[in-house]
Amino acid sequence: MFVFTLDGGLATELERRGYNAEKDPLFGSSFLATNPDAITAVHRAFLDSGANILTTVTYQANVDTLCKYLDVTVQEAEALIKESVALAKTAIHKFRTESSDETNQSERIEALVAGSVGPYGASLRDGSEYGGGYELGVTEEMLAAWHRPRVRSIVEAGADLLALETIPSVKEAIALIRLLQEFPSAKAWIGFACKDGSHTCHGDDFSDAVGKCLEQDTGRQLVAIGVNCSRPELVSSLLHHAKSFRDRIPFIVYPNSGEFWTKEKRWFGKETCPGLETYISEWIGLGAKYIGGCCRVSPEDIKKISLEIKKCQRAN
Repeated sequence: MFVFTLDGGLATELERRGYNAEKDPLFGSSFLATNPDAITAVHRAFLDSGANILTTVTYQANVDTLCKYLDVTVQEAEALIKESVALAKTAIHKFRTESSDETNQSERIEALVAGSVGPYGASLRDGSEYGGGYELGVTEEMLAAWHRPRVRSIVEAGADLLALETIPSVKEAIALIRLLQEFPSAKAWIGFACKDGSHTCHGDDFSDAVGKCLEQDTGRQLVAIGVNCSRPELVSSLLHHAKSFRDRIPFIVYPNSGEFWTKEKRWFGKETCPGLETYISEWIGLGAKYIGGCCRVSPEDIKKISLEIKKCQRAN
């Protein structure tokens, strides 16, 4: 089984490079209008580190939030979302044409672009994507309507996949799967944000969530289901909890670095975090076919993950 190496945290990597991405109300998406070269540079860094899949900088770039914070029209917002796909494709093209490591090139597949679709809660800028309580005030139809313009723009731009990520609840996941059916040629993965070793952040049983997603996916558009933007030490328990679905769909895992975050201290605790590469063998054994990182996972971290994935595949 080939295991894909995902990229890491694009916005937090922008922050690490000195850009003020974490305080950006669009979590780095405003760079589509103000500094696209910075985005391309981060994409390239992840490619150089071994990533097979790049995620666009559209996690918080829904049409209404772009219009609100960048003072652009709907048409201009949709064009910016499409530009995010173009930037990732440009980075891949330059990587393929400029890389001098012929041996490494011969071992690698063509990198893919996954259009990031973050949850409705991310737009509220109150951390509610890590609880999902907002879903009590919205219907599935409302969620689908809110997500539709971004999903449509990403699909029209020619992304290879949709990354439906950091989803805190089954309700929003089902709304997205039903929306996906309006674009029958599109493929996607779903990454749930999880609070412990068996539940999503909203409190849904993770195994039940996987099963309900598969029930809704009548067109077999999902390439993977799993967990992202969560603590790495929870991942194995979550995959084990959903092991009955392992033969039906691959798992995808891209947790945060393991650091802690508070409003006062921001990110801290890096020195005590085991590297994500130390989990790779176990995650592959539990059915993970897509592995990478989310917040605070750097190109250097992805390099270690990529090397460990290759080591595990050679051993098998």
